Amino acid sequence: MNKRLIATSTLASALAFAVGQAQAADAVKPPQEKCYGIAKAGQNDCAAENGSHSCAGQSKADKDANDWKYVAKGTCDKLGGTSAPPAKK
Repeated sequence: MNKRLIATSTLASALAFAVGQAQAADAVKPPQEKCYGIAKAGQNDCAAENGSHSCAGQSKADKDANDWKYVAKGTCDKLGGTSAPPAKK
């Protein structure tokens, strides 16, 4: 019985450590910004700026100016996008 308890405790400790490490990794993500015009079809992060769809993964064309993805702050221009939403018509 003691061996089972020790094994269970060890496993629980290992899982708790792994979860803690994963949360710590999430905590060190750099600040993010929306980057318009870089998302590939079906890989946008949320609703289109012009209202053509209302959810992630629904973009129909690559690099649509109304679709966006989150990227590390300061990298949007380097990726060929813009952090400013497209002008409203």
